[in-house]
Amino acid sequence: MYDIARHTGPLYFELATLVVISLVGVWTASRTAGYLGSKDPQIVVIDEVAGQYLALFAGSLLPGRFEALQIFGGPYSARSFLWYPLSWNCVLAGFILFRVFDIWKPFPARQAESLPRGWGIMADDWVAGLYAAFGIWILRALGL
Repeated sequence: MYDIARHTGPLYFELATLVVISLVGVWTASRTAGYLGSKDPQIVVIDEVAGQYLALFAGSLLPGRFEALQIFGGPYSARSFLWYPLSWNCVLAGFILFRVFDIWKPFPARQAESLPRGWGIMADDWVAGLYAAFGIWILRALGL
């Protein structure tokens, strides 16, 4: 019998880590921006860490490939549906995709920068991370 609790432990730890990094990031980015008198200081990099972590975490949540039998009631692994570790190809692709979306700033990333203080500094990278995660899902569905 499949023990789902055994495989969701890492998932909750990863989620908790993401939340802690993000909250610490909002606080430290707000303090640093206030101290330096800059809207988005270049020395703040915790926003990049949180965005990249979000991309890789969210990108690992969906299975790499759906088979017709799996979707329509056939046997499938609950582990692969809940949390599917990424291959090195997907990690590299996630890094590149995150950097592209972070530089490009597609909607609503640029608008997220207008949020107050640390929220604006962090939010545009969260949006880029979500776009990168979507790219990882597509690549995994294609078999990467």
